[in-house]
Amino acid sequence: MPTLNADVIVIGSGSAGATAAGRIAMQGGARVMVIEAGGRDWNPLLRVPLMTGILLRNRYANWFYHTEPEPNLGNRRIFWPRGKVLGGSSAINGMVWTRGLPSDYDHWAQMGLPDWSWDKVLRSYREIEGHWAGETEVHGGSGPQRLSTYDAINPLSQAFLDAGQQAGHARTSDFNGPAPDGVGRYDYTISGGRRMSAASAFLDPAKEGGNLQVLTGARVLRIVTERGRATGVELAIGRRRVTVHAGHEIILSAGTVNSPQILMLSGIGPADALRGHGIDVVADSPGVGQNLRDHLLVRVEYDCTQPVTLHNLLRADRAGMALLEALGRGTGPAARFPLEAGAFLRSDPALDEADLQAHFLPGRSTAAVRMPFGGQPDRGHGFFANVYQMRPDSTGEIALRSADPFDAPSIRPNYLSAPRDLAVLRSGVRQLREIFAQPAFDAFRGAECAPGPDRQTDAELDAWIRQVADTVFHPVGTCRMGADPASVVDGQLRLRGIEGLRVADASVMPTMPSCNTGAPSQMIGAKAADFVIADLTGKAVA
Repeated sequence: MPTLNADVIVIGSGSAGATAAGRIAMQGGARVMVIEAGGRDWNPLLRVPLMTGILLRNRYANWFYHTEPEPNLGNRRIFWPRGKVLGGSSAINGMVWTRGLPSDYDHWAQMGLPDWSWDKVLRSYREIEGHWAGETEVHGGSGPQRLSTYDAINPLSQAFLDAGQQAGHARTSDFNGPAPDGVGRYDYTISGGRRMSAASAFLDPAKEGGNLQVLTGARVLRIVTERGRATGVELAIGRRRVTVHAGHEIILSAGTVNSPQILMLSGIGPADALRGHGIDVVADSPGVGQNLRDHLLVRVEYDCTQPVTLHNLLRADRAGMALLEALGRGTGPAARFPLEAGAFLRSDPALDEADLQAHFLPGRSTAAVRMPFGGQPDRGHGFFANVYQMRPDSTGEIALRSADPFDAPSIRPNYLSAPRDLAVLRSGVRQLREIFAQPAFDAFRGAECAPGPDRQTDAELDAWIRQVADTVFHPVGTCRMGADPASVVDGQLRLRGIEGLRVADASVMPTMPSCNTGAPSQMIGAKAADFVIADLTGKAVA
């Protein structure tokens, strides 16, 4: 079995892994090897923002997971896309850049994690960001992750902003600023009309230094441990078996699904469950795979009476021209991501902070619309907004299905198992209806398609939610960070019970952040790099 060597091994090249690897390679002076199960990100379609709807629902560059039947969602299996390509999910996601509320992180600090207070994570965010507005007290202007917004938006997106104010909601200038409540416009990980994944932002610049190596098409079989220390990684690259030895340490950044799976395949996890699969127990860590949380959405949708929606792009010739323009110039409708507006709302006006997030799209969802040459009937022009509870109480788990590394794990989110979650989501539906009922939409509003005018009572809305609710692709929490002995990793992301191994991705989040999870995952990768660089150089983390 061939053996390769590196100072630091990073398993996974997604939002956190690419950020950690690039920063360590450029600032830590270490030889870094990134291991990615997917392929290279050479396909130019990965750079086209409007391709997101197709990439998320296609097997290309996608683990294409499904949950087990969900008991509170009519026993439906929910589709869970996860990026399987250089850049991970940042190569196929919606590119919306939201960081969460300061209280999210101050709550983590109150849980015994002082390195994760808002003032500490803000420093990392500012180092990451190359914000379109430049350097401010809350944004970085020169970071490698370029962010953009749009000067002009669809008239329907403007109507959503105007209608939100007519419904009594504030207008915020920055969902990542000091007053994120109300309606506003999003920032995106788009630069020059092209998607900028974490791999583009952090790995590409680091390659020039010569101390970063990337292995793609490399499936992790297990993490090798010797006398309580992680020393290497066994891989399958095609039919070859390869071992990579880590001179300093290993960072596991394979995501909320794959990180706990890899730990359990390596003998780190709930001892009884591991033995049940015939896996030798290296460290009994019952929390591995537990504490799974995800954002669950529903869509409130209307027909549109004017031809101003994305439906115009469903004609094959127009779609083709838009794609060519985006590929060649980085301009045109395909060079934009259409979730141009959104809202942070409160399910109860008595709440101190928003607990609902919405995204508005001037078209129909790709969950219901086929692109050109699809077989579904043409439903014409329409628009919708989704809404989800930002901090759900329901928790689930990731478990091994077998000891075979090529067997997808069992995913059980246990959506809506906490009664409050359903009530919060129902409130979100009613608030979107109220926004769409405002005068700003009078010129555009056709019939309500979903939930539909026949669903008005709590019981009718609850039944509809259980029938149609879907994931927002934001799973977190399965390798929980904490100060207590039951947590999987400590406040510096070090795995409890095994030396030389950290976990750095969305799986370490102890609770859900109030936002899309791409930006927080990059922040976690940045802080992981700081911890590793401090160990390598002997300099304390600022």
